[in-house]
Amino acid sequence: MAAKMEDIVSLCKRRGFIWQGSDVYGGMAGTWDFGPLGVALKRKIMDAWWDYWVDSREDMYGVDAAIIMNPRTWQASGHTATFADPLVECGACHGRFRADKIADGISESVTTEEFKALNVKCPTCGKTEWGDIRKFNMMFQTHVGPVDDDSSIAYLRPETAQGIFTNYKNVVDTIYPDLPFGLAQQGKAFRNEISPRDFILRDRECSQMEIEYFVAPETWEENFEKLLKEQHEFLTEVMGLDESKIHNLEVAEADRAHYSKRTVDIMFDYPNGQEELMGLAYRTDFDLANIQRESGKNMEYIVKGGGARFVPHVIEPSIGVERLLLAVLTCAYRQEENRIVLALPENLAPYRFCVSPLLKNKPELVEKAREVYAMLRKKYQNVAWDDSGNIGKRYLKQDEIGTPKCIVIDFDTLEDGTVTVRDRDTTEQIRVKPEEL
Repeated sequence: MAAKMEDIVSLCKRRGFIWQGSDVYGGMAGTWDFGPLGVALKRKIMDAWWDYWVDSREDMYGVDAAIIMNPRTWQASGHTATFADPLVECGACHGRFRADKIADGISESVTTEEFKALNVKCPTCGKTEWGDIRKFNMMFQTHVGPVDDDSSIAYLRPETAQGIFTNYKNVVDTIYPDLPFGLAQQGKAFRNEISPRDFILRDRECSQMEIEYFVAPETWEENFEKLLKEQHEFLTEVMGLDESKIHNLEVAEADRAHYSKRTVDIMFDYPNGQEELMGLAYRTDFDLANIQRESGKNMEYIVKGGGARFVPHVIEPSIGVERLLLAVLTCAYRQEENRIVLALPENLAPYRFCVSPLLKNKPELVEKAREVYAMLRKKYQNVAWDDSGNIGKRYLKQDEIGTPKCIVIDFDTLEDGTVTVRDRDTTEQIRVKPEEL
């Protein structure tokens, strides 16, 4: 049975993957807290991304920039002027919505007249008494220092990309990598979404994983296609996503970000419909040229050996961790006749094994189980211990949280040293010696 969004949300809350932010105080829209299993899954996704894109390559390097940056960063990048969504207010109930998200077939550049002509009904009250569409800047504003005035205004970063661009010259000056090369960063980004919705799909605080890949201008097309192919390989081979749920969308010029000359959005079939999962944008020299103009510092790359000098062009693979995590859960969730299974890839499962004594009131079983547990923990770290309830309930619990193998120490273990190993996906059981696991 295909996963429904409400089923995934229920599982995440029930098993400690994801909870509403500030839930004890009634929650806060667009914010989410990750529990023990959610943190484990999120961390494994981020580590797998870093391993694939950075650690296993010779042309990628990592940076970690500050969240609050000099506000000139956002002026030079165009965010203070253009990082905005079309906001429309219902005149009847005064609800505020993103115009392009409540009307089918329109873009972010929709005009008031075009929107009103569609007779879109308010999602809250059903009326069509709309005001004018206005642009709403999504950057969170704050103040730095003891004085609260215009001179102290700063912003929480809406993307991690600018922290990479502002460090481009530092990297070139210190390690001088050959072109093409990429700089990668993982970290928090903040967007004051008009109407956060669809669980962790559209929220106000998220984790991003972005790369800025610096290339010679004449090579951007071949590098673009190469990175697009690698994005698909990462999603299917490393994240285990169903290829039939992944689609490329060539973004029309009117819908592209202000810095992009070509964008391909990798779309995914979520339970609530098709949404963007990952993006690939050709940003030309937009960002580095702006920094060069606004800062007065030379952003040219000098080809080694006294070669050409030019401002590199940039290709950006970008993905939100929460969107990727939800895609992983969507593909893994299975509801069978008598159980729910989270068939996570083994490299992403929060626990690789769960160790249990058949009976927790038998000291000899518990002692042996603890020996096996300690041995596996030393080798794999992510191993669970569970002696609650009967063995059947333990199996069902571990199926729901995605543990690939359950190991049970029973009375036969005391006789021949073998343990029962139960497979999550097939429920088949075999007996092996612990050192063979």
